[in-house]
Amino acid sequence: MPPDDTHDSNSDSTNLSRGTRRKRRWRLATLTAAVVTVGGAIFARFADRVDAEEKLARTTSEAAVPSVTVIHPQAGAPNQEIMLPGYAQAFTDTPVYARTSGYLKVWHFDIGAHVRKGDLLAEIDTPEVDQQLRQARADLATAQANLQLAEITAKRNEDLLKTRAVSTQDRDNANGALAADKAIVRSNDGNVARLAQLQSYEKVYASFDGIITARSTDIGALIDADANSPSKELFHLAAIDTLRVYVAVPEQYSSAAQVGATASLTLDEFPGESFQGRLVRNANAIDLSSRTLLVEVDVDNPASRLLPGAYTSVHLSLPSTVQSATVPANTLLFRKEGLRTAVVRNGHAQLAPVTIGRDYGEKVEILSGLQPTDEVIVDPSDSLISGTVVRIADSKSE
Repeated sequence: MPPDDTHDSNSDSTNLSRGTRRKRRWRLATLTAAVVTVGGAIFARFADRVDAEEKLARTTSEAAVPSVTVIHPQAGAPNQEIMLPGYAQAFTDTPVYARTSGYLKVWHFDIGAHVRKGDLLAEIDTPEVDQQLRQARADLATAQANLQLAEITAKRNEDLLKTRAVSTQDRDNANGALAADKAIVRSNDGNVARLAQLQSYEKVYASFDGIITARSTDIGALIDADANSPSKELFHLAAIDTLRVYVAVPEQYSSAAQVGATASLTLDEFPGESFQGRLVRNANAIDLSSRTLLVEVDVDNPASRLLPGAYTSVHLSLPSTVQSATVPANTLLFRKEGLRTAVVRNGHAQLAPVTIGRDYGEKVEILSGLQPTDEVIVDPSDSLISGTVVRIADSKSE
C-alpha cells in the first residue's frame, strides 16, 4: 500500500506544536528568572540603603549623647594631718649685759662654748666704782665716829639733867643730834652697800646652763652701764636642750591645736628623719590680720642637733570628726550658685552641691554632698546642666 501522506502531515504538525510550546515555556522561565533576579537586586539595594540609614541614624543619635569618664569618690581623707611652716627658738634666749661701768679686763668663753649656771664669763675693771666705794666707806667711818660721840653726849646730858646741871633743852638737843647721826650712819651704810654691789658686778656670770651664741666685746672695751645711755650686750646665751617651735595654724584647722597633742618636725638638713614634739600652749585667740592661731611646740634636743632659728615643717594630726570623701580637683564645677560636682544617675548628669574641706592640690576633701557609690564625672563641661543624657565611656576608681 502506498504511504499515508495525511498521517505524516499530522505528525509533523503535532511535533511543531510541541516545540513551540517548549520554546514558549523556556522563554517564560527565562523572563521570570530575569525578573526575579532584577527584583532581588533592587530589593537588596533597597535593604542596604535602609540598613545604612538606620546605622547613620543610630550613629548620629549616639554621637549626640556626650561620652563621659567617671570615678568613684574615695572614702575618707588621704591623710589626717597638716604640714605647716615653723621656726625654732631656744627655750631660753637672753643677752648678757654689764651692770657696772668700766673696761673689760678679760673674757673666759667665746661663741659655741657650753657653760653652766654660775660660770664666770668675764671680768670688768671698774676704777671709778672702786674709788667711790673707798670714799663711801670713809664717809661711813666718819658718820660712825660722830654717832659714837653723839651717844656719849646724849648719855652725859641725861645724867646731868638729874642734878639740874644742864637744862632740858640741852638734853633734847643732844638726843636730836644722836638721832640725826644715826640716820647719817644708815645713809652712808646704804651707800657703801650700793657701791659694793656695783663692785661685785665686775664679775659677769652665766645665769643658766646654755651655749654662748654671740660675744660682742673684747679686752679693753669701754663698758657703759649708765641707765641714761643704751647698753651694749656682752654675750648672748641660749639654752637649747629644749627648743620652742612657733607655728601659725589656720583658723579652719584650729581644732588640731589642742594642748598636749603630739607633733612631728621635719627639716631639710635631715632628710627622711622626723623629731617628735608636744604642743604645750596656744594663744587662745585668732590673729585678725592673718586669721591664724599661734601655737608653741616644744621639742627635746639633748644632742643639740637642732639649732635655734632653723626653719622646720611641723606635722599636726587632725581629728576625724566628720565622714568625708576625696575626689580629683578636676571634678569640681564653679557655678554662681556655689561649688558643684557632676554625677551620673539613671543615665543623666546631675549637678550635686558639695562642701569642700582640705585642699591637697590634685585632690580635695568633700565634707558633704557625695557618697562613695556616686559616679562622678571627670573634667565635666562648663556648659553641662542637670538632666543632660550622658553615656559612661570609662570608669576608674580613685
